[in-house]
Amino acid sequence: MHMADALISPAVGGAMWAATGVVAVYSIKKIQDDLDDKKVPLMGVMGAFVFAAQMINFAIPATGSSGHIGGGLLLAILLGPYAGFLAMSSVLLIQALFFGDGGLLAFGCNVFNLGFYTCFIAYPFIYKRLINKGITAKRIFTASMISTLIGLQLGAFSVVIETLLSGKTELPFITFVMLMQPIHLAIGFVEGLVSAAVITFVWKERPEILENASMGVAIGNVSIKKVFIGFAIAVILIGGVFSLFASSNPDGLEWSMYKTAGKTELEASTRIHDILSTIQSKTAFLPDYDFKTNESEIVTSTDIGTSTSGLVGGALTLILLAFIGFGINVIKRRNKLSVK
Repeated sequence: MHMADALISPAVGGAMWAATGVVAVYSIKKIQDDLDDKKVPLMGVMGAFVFAAQMINFAIPATGSSGHIGGGLLLAILLGPYAGFLAMSSVLLIQALFFGDGGLLAFGCNVFNLGFYTCFIAYPFIYKRLINKGITAKRIFTASMISTLIGLQLGAFSVVIETLLSGKTELPFITFVMLMQPIHLAIGFVEGLVSAAVITFVWKERPEILENASMGVAIGNVSIKKVFIGFAIAVILIGGVFSLFASSNPDGLEWSMYKTAGKTELEASTRIHDILSTIQSKTAFLPDYDFKTNESEIVTSTDIGTSTSGLVGGALTLILLAFIGFGINVIKRRNKLSVK
């Protein structure tokens, strides 16, 4: 559900950038209460895991479409909503800058659609309320499934609204929404299963991680070594190996666009679109998760390119989130010193 720049107008893109910036600043301020030296590496490896997992497109039977997990709810559950939002923002930034997945103008839209609704609506108002009577495997499954479905439905509907406000007449509201919502319902069902399985794994290994994230407190003396290693291995296997078997069918957004407008890409010719497209073509050294042979030609569907993209992208996401976590901790220490 990564929107390309051509789907939105500069006004909508700018407004969503501003909204995302406000939420990010707020999250940085709030996360200082529970960010410790153990949560930083957990943020990094979870972000890398979501990056790798998003490379696995699974086919939706009888539709000719495919989908991939969003990961926003999963990040919120394991890290808390503020760290989860920052982690999702980092994943999408790495994808847009270095892999050309999602537009730079549409970055704010993509963060909101995949991160805001899951971290700040589905997680606190649905997941936590369903699980507040005590964590069990059954409650994890039920809460994960329902909150994932609702979060993804909100994100899919937001895509439709953003294209409507951008004046994309090629995508009439009624037709587009009647395609976007059902296909993302099917995608959300699979993501719910994956989320429940991952959360159950963490709950069995280190239930304190879930409890502390829910209460908004630091991880403290809880060992995260086994969980960290488990996710690190998963990143390597998913990004480096399993990504080779991803479905080549168009994802839910592209499928809905094709059914609505007869094409999976729209055109936009404003100066802002052109400038950002030029910038992205220079920063994306592995466009479409493959090697770029020259300025205009891309080698497509090469196994080594896909595997390299999965591993490099996961590593870049981990490094970016570690840098963000380190920076926030520095700010927190300075604030404490200034109070003294």
